[in-house]
Amino acid sequence: MRDDGRHHVKEFTSTGGRCHDGRRTPGRLARPSRGGDGVSERKPPGVSWETWVERQIREGIERGEMDGLPGTGKPIADLDRPRDEMWWVRAKLRREEAQYLPPTLAVRKELDDTMERIAAATTEAEVRRLATDINARIRKVNATATAGPPSSLMPLDIERVVERWRDRRP
Repeated sequence: MRDDGRHHVKEFTSTGGRCHDGRRTPGRLARPSRGGDGVSERKPPGVSWETWVERQIREGIERGEMDGLPGTGKPIADLDRPRDEMWWVRAKLRREEAQYLPPTLAVRKELDDTMERIAAATTEAEVRRLATDINARIRKVNATATAGPPSSLMPLDIERVVERWRDRRP
């Protein structure tokens, strides 16, 4: 073992390379042993990976490094669900309660929300503003959306929306 002032080097690999100071080495430097800072040592030769990994886990449990981890004592969620390449994205969105809809579907939801707000509106000016805003959004999505299903929404006829709003008022 050699002390180079920064860390101890225990072994070389056979791939060749350079030291931190640029000198050539017979092999690339192995992971440094920093002793006591939580960095594990390299797997010893002649020990199977499974045995070595299990030992690392057991020693970590004995030191208390596994205490209080999230999910301790709980079954693994969605363990039996089929996986596809985007499973982790959906899981993250679900955990963070985030939602993503393609623009053509999002504008449909916005239209439904706008129609509810129009029904609850108290002035004609508010109805016109809401209808104008959703029309601008529909036009933008119809002109620019390339992802998701095609949009079949047409802008609202503002005068007709206002007329229906008036008819529903007491």
